[in-house]
Amino acid sequence: MTKTLIVFYSRSGNTKEVAELIQAMVGGDLIRIETRERHPTNYREEVAKNQLEQETHFLPEIATKIDNFDEYQNVFIGTPTWNMDLPQAVVSFLKEYDFSGKVILPFNTNGGYGVGNTFNQIEANINDAKITPGFYTKGGEESKVILFTIKGSYRDSILVKLDKWVKQNYK
Repeated sequence: MTKTLIVFYSRSGNTKEVAELIQAMVGGDLIRIETRERHPTNYREEVAKNQLEQETHFLPEIATKIDNFDEYQNVFIGTPTWNMDLPQAVVSFLKEYDFSGKVILPFNTNGGYGVGNTFNQIEANINDAKITPGFYTKGGEESKVILFTIKGSYRDSILVKLDKWVKQNYK
């Protein structure tokens, strides 16, 4: 029997919501990626911090530890798009574990500009793992003070698309 891990990084809750929808579909363990240093709660401060981290290739220390990571065969990795790239916390997570032999199922929420380089960056950091096509959806637009959006009828429409993606890619 294969074990499934759903790991995610989320600021406003949209990526977390998609992760929870996936867990309701497939089961598995749900783990949030968290950094040792707390990030700013102010959106503009967070954007500036992330941009500096990306420009300097700074990798924040991850507080999240998965002692039994080797036991997982299927790993869903959820991330928002920040400055068209992965948040550096997700890069730190990817560099901390050996993904060899695992199946990686990436998913993304974004402010409407798309996945950017996030799926390519995940693929570049997962050793000899197999990666499936990714799932993505529009989440909040914090620059317009639109935070959590995956609710109500919009959540229902995402659920239909997510179900189709899971059935096509999760074995």
